[in-house]
Amino acid sequence: MSIRVAIAQINPKLGDLSANLALYEEKIRQGIKEQAEFLLFPELSLTGYFLRDTVPSVALTMKSAEMHKLKQLSQQLPFVAGLVEESADHRFFNSAIYFEDGEVRHVHRKVYLPTYGMFDEQRYFARGDRVRTFDSKFGRMALLICEDLWHPSTIYLAALQGALAVLCPSASPLRGIVDAQVQDDNARYWEMINQAYAETYSLFLIYGNRCGFEDGVGFWGGSEIVDPFGQRIAKAKYYDEDFFVAQVALESVRRKRTMSPLLRDEDIDLTINELMRIRERPGAPKVVQELKGTKVQKFKKPKAKRRKPRTPRLR
Repeated sequence: MSIRVAIAQINPKLGDLSANLALYEEKIRQGIKEQAEFLLFPELSLTGYFLRDTVPSVALTMKSAEMHKLKQLSQQLPFVAGLVEESADHRFFNSAIYFEDGEVRHVHRKVYLPTYGMFDEQRYFARGDRVRTFDSKFGRMALLICEDLWHPSTIYLAALQGALAVLCPSASPLRGIVDAQVQDDNARYWEMINQAYAETYSLFLIYGNRCGFEDGVGFWGGSEIVDPFGQRIAKAKYYDEDFFVAQVALESVRRKRTMSPLLRDEDIDLTINELMRIRERPGAPKVVQELKGTKVQKFKKPKAKRRKPRTPRLR
């Protein structure tokens, strides 16, 4: 299957749900006009990124009016939204939600929350606890949010679950600008891992970054689509707002995986055994789940040694 994928590289207004929802509507209309079949928005693009203590005031539940509006918009064009999601038990997540045909088809809660340098996400957000693929009308996909993709385990899990494409909404800031280079250090690193992951795992990497300035921090834009051969097939401007539509031939995943069957040959049992061995480090609790019907080695908790009763001494 071949689909026309659009990325909206936008500059959302911090904390302004109404303005950003109107921007979503505008970009969805643009996508329809340009005959896109799917649209990716950046991380937290419905709210802005540096929310801090305003997180609860912009959070949406599945019953929010804004959520209902997003569902309606997806009847015109499937898309991924970046927003703050409030759970039933009132935790707040940095979430990416895939909307299709008027329904929420998949929710990914950011697993790795950066809390270093200019980042302070763990102070305001709860961590997601899973990486799952999902079926769309275009095929099996996965959602990972920004920092998630800097941890190789996440895309590995997505690939093992059959993802043809990984969708990555991002809010990546610029840093390390050097004269005579068109992009900053952060952009160069992202471009390197996007190409390496796409080619290594034989899938499409669809990366949508935001742009503009917020709270004194700039975002470098540079959204892109990389194919399973590591070739960049579409690229947005650096630093400025942009919108592009590119043809994504998902059937090329099959061709690449036939030529390079690394996923076919992946030894999952080896990986599980080694991870369990590493987890059994000294001093760690030894809680191991029983895995039935596999080659996985069973690790058993050693039995505690019984102590001999002590003979009381006469005084």
